[in-house]
Amino acid sequence: MSAIYKRELKSYFHSMIGYVFIAFLIAFTGVYFMAYNLNYGYPYFSYVLSGVLIVFVIAIPVLTMRSFAEERKSRTDQMLLTAPVSLFQVVMGKYLAMVTILAIPCAVYLIFPLIIKTQGTAYILADDMAILVFFLLGCTYISVGMFVSALTESQIIAAIGSVGILLLQYLWNGIMDLLPTSAVTNVIGIGVLLTLIVLAIWHMTKNIVIAGGLEVIVLAGCGITYAVKSSIFESALNTFFSKFYLAGTLDDIVSNHLVDVSGIIMYFSLTAVFIFLTMQMIQKRRWS
Repeated sequence: MSAIYKRELKSYFHSMIGYVFIAFLIAFTGVYFMAYNLNYGYPYFSYVLSGVLIVFVIAIPVLTMRSFAEERKSRTDQMLLTAPVSLFQVVMGKYLAMVTILAIPCAVYLIFPLIIKTQGTAYILADDMAILVFFLLGCTYISVGMFVSALTESQIIAAIGSVGILLLQYLWNGIMDLLPTSAVTNVIGIGVLLTLIVLAIWHMTKNIVIAGGLEVIVLAGCGITYAVKSSIFESALNTFFSKFYLAGTLDDIVSNHLVDVSGIIMYFSLTAVFIFLTMQMIQKRRWS
């Protein structure tokens, strides 16, 4: 894995993507830092990090778009798949190389709270925790971008797909506000979502009996629950999907100066899920 890690890390700096990514993040953050912390005297650097989250929508896809798409297009992925290393080591080597690129600007961010302290009051512990959460959030986004890159051989499609997903996540709270709150609409929405899951199970198993049985259970469960206590479905979709707003952990540090441990656990969980899905996509291509 170390050989793949070193190869990938060198390639990011040979192609200048690594330098551009690091410079872009530091410069963009520096502008916000001068505006909020130096000019307006706001003592929390975490406020700056919350403001620059939009930069991930562009920067992360640029970093991840070539991770597997370029290998697939140039057919060099065949060399990786036949190398004397496991698929897990291949994926993790590439992933850790991208995480290292992200870690460099995050390490530079540690200097900013110290600069604030030279100007007056600073909250270094809270700011350092915000930097850590910012880094972990970026790691989660990298795993998403890497998975999208494994789906296609076009870097452009990989970049656009990742931008779309990260932009959707950035606007997540606003989209959740548009969801209906009535019990009838929510029970219909939940029924449709569960039906889509049943269709996915049918697509994987090709067993109409299992899929049909699950669909009957889903529809009967929703109908009975609604008849017994319809109020349980009020704003159910909003309540459920709002838990997937990943930037909420950073927002908690900005507004309440508290760390939501469950949010950090979600970061690690989602990262593991997308790394696993990336491995499955590559494994599928290997056998086909």
